Amino acid sequence: MHIATSPDFKKNAQQALSDPGLQKALARSGPSFIARRTAAVANLPEFETLRDEARDIKNHALANLDFYLEAYEAKVLESGGKVHWCSDADAARSAVLAICQAAGARTVTKGKSMIGEEIAINDHLEANGITPIETDLGEYIIQLRHELPSHIIAPAFHLNMEDWEEAFRKTHTDLPPDRVFAERRDILNEARTKLRSKFLAADVGITGANFLIAETGSSVIVTNEGNGDLTQTLPRVHIVLASIEKCVPTLEDTTSLLRVLARSATGQDFSVYTTFSTGVRRPGDLDGPDEYHVILLDNGRSAMLGTAFQEMLRCIRCAACMNHCPVYGAVGGHAYGWVYPGPMGAVLTPSLIGVDKAGHLPNASTFCGKCESVCPVRIPLPKLMRHWREREFERHLTPATTRANLRIWGFFARRPALYRLATRAVAKSLGLLGRRRGRFTSMPLAGGWTQGRDLPAPEGDTFFARYAREQRAGRI
Repeated sequence: MHIATSPDFKKNAQQALSDPGLQKALARSGPSFIARRTAAVANLPEFETLRDEARDIKNHALANLDFYLEAYEAKVLESGGKVHWCSDADAARSAVLAICQAAGARTVTKGKSMIGEEIAINDHLEANGITPIETDLGEYIIQLRHELPSHIIAPAFHLNMEDWEEAFRKTHTDLPPDRVFAERRDILNEARTKLRSKFLAADVGITGANFLIAETGSSVIVTNEGNGDLTQTLPRVHIVLASIEKCVPTLEDTTSLLRVLARSATGQDFSVYTTFSTGVRRPGDLDGPDEYHVILLDNGRSAMLGTAFQEMLRCIRCAACMNHCPVYGAVGGHAYGWVYPGPMGAVLTPSLIGVDKAGHLPNASTFCGKCESVCPVRIPLPKLMRHWREREFERHLTPATTRANLRIWGFFARRPALYRLATRAVAKSLGLLGRRRGRFTSMPLAGGWTQGRDLPAPEGDTFFARYAREQRAGRI
């Protein structure tokens, strides 16, 4: 697996904030996701009702996951495929390698797959003499740059045009060195030229899955490029990488989820390609694989069932939470240090690699609630991040000074009258001390704040005093 740098989140974030190229990319790309989603939702009056329906579908599937997974396997077998049950990343990597070796594979084409990133399948195949080739345009460039995705639907979200050009010139040395990259289409055309022969030569194709349908044994991929279809129809062997929570009961349920997925992700009514794949090639089919394998990965998901974190398993990987997150918008995805960034990563990553390694992530939030407000399956992400903060505190993983300060705050918070008295006294004192300059450039016990910004001197009443006054006046 990829070595997680999540314990270094604070250092990663500082580096991200001082990276001009990354900041340029974030400023350019971030707002467009928000604007497109807003427009798409406005054009669908029943969107909020669909969110409720999507939440309920996923809740029902998770409550009966064992039944639906067995039903799904039965349908896959019926259509000539095979399901490989894998408890962890090692088992999944071994299963994929065994299938590739049995097929005599030398090259493998891949569609975008976050599960593939989670189990680091590319590194494993390369270590065993098999060449994996990413065919999604964003994944292709980050493979050339030896990087993880920085976003779950836009892997190269962090890159600018000049980064693409540099990587292509460095790697595609057989092409004319004086070729011109005047616009994005030039990048696209060069990638297409390089990848077309790879599609035709591949012995095995590997894709992810947005959904697995128990009713039919189908896997569903949602893409805006034709690479996913070429990856799963041209090679002799098709491998689907999916985690167990991707299973949904019926085709009708899937279409309901698809109605909120693209709108939440990219602001499209539907993505350009929504492809259903079911089993092996049948007599008379013009294309399709001779072998169809599904790698069903647990890797910690079943341990989340029945816990406070089960709601995270509703996630349909739309990335709306990170598109709207002010923290992600400031530091990008790589700062989170593993496969899943943003608010969904702040909940899922501690579940998969441990809060001892990923405890900074649930703390990397303003708790503005925007992530929950845009989630198409209504995952209460701020609540789940608070749960992880509680676990971190209970295990004494937070610094001793932080725990001591929280205990002091808790003492006063449990005594409202004392709390109001203390806050009033502190606010008055700080107001008097800071009235000349109106701010503090340094302060004991607040060095973490004043190291990077000034602390404004309090002015006027405390919030509680003002709130009480407004209530008495009948204004609230």
